[in-house]
Amino acid sequence: MTPPTGWRRKVDRLPILLYRAGLGPLFGRRMLLLIHTGRFTGQSRQVVIGVVEQDTAPRSWTVTSGSGASAQWYRNLRHTPQVTIQTGRRYHAVTARFPAPEECGLIMERYARARPRAARTLCSFLGLDPEADAGPDADADARLAAYRAAGEQIAFVRLEESRPSFPRPACSPAAEPPAS
Repeated sequence: MTPPTGWRRKVDRLPILLYRAGLGPLFGRRMLLLIHTGRFTGQSRQVVIGVVEQDTAPRSWTVTSGSGASAQWYRNLRHTPQVTIQTGRRYHAVTARFPAPEECGLIMERYARARPRAARTLCSFLGLDPEADAGPDADADARLAAYRAAGEQIAFVRLEESRPSFPRPACSPAAEPPAS
């Protein structure tokens, strides 16, 4: 999948501008701004990604790549897992963890239970069709098993908070945690 260019790139980058303008709360708990480091350049990079699930104790966010493990942000996290995220107006220092395929299957099963339409859309975007794999006459358990099998093929990332959150810096849109 080639990165978008022209007007499509501007549309894809619009959520980043909204976060920078302090409008992150518009996205609620379903999206976050990931601030990571480029694996070749060492420069700061930003991308807005969807949240599949969020846990409060310990604080973590599970996200996935709509273009799989080949997404640049995913590959950058593999190289440097210590990143910063912005949810709403708060920043969180987090460490990326890459669940095993079995755990990814369970994450997808929970996602399919909580948000069936979003789970279907994610799977179709990745070229997976658990509904068809389960069959037209499948019961709910068979469909969930198909989503679990599909989830084992999806690149999920768990972002685990490594220190308490901090407010948006007043002078800069860059999200670097205060020095300890």
